[in-house]
Amino acid sequence: MASFEDQLEELEKVVAQLERGDLTLEDSVGLFERGVQLSNACKTQLASAESRIQVLLEPSETGPVKLGELDVPDDEADDADEDIDDDLDDGRI
Repeated sequence: MASFEDQLEELEKVVAQLERGDLTLEDSVGLFERGVQLSNACKTQLASAESRIQVLLEPSETGPVKLGELDVPDDEADDADEDIDDDLDDGRI
């Protein structure tokens, strides 16, 4: 898996290419799909990091701080897709 920083950098390049508006419709759609994938991957990594931090900040009352991985539900990716659809409908993308 690529690092968060690498994925974010690629996403920024995708956005810049789409904003130029000089691509064909097919290329734009393909690039937009890649952008959604990158956005979802970044959101998943951020949610995982947030969960790890939360575990550190809220230790159990009976013991030392424990670090653990928490599963992030896949429905967060669905929410991201809906947000992008709303942005498209509103003309923000």
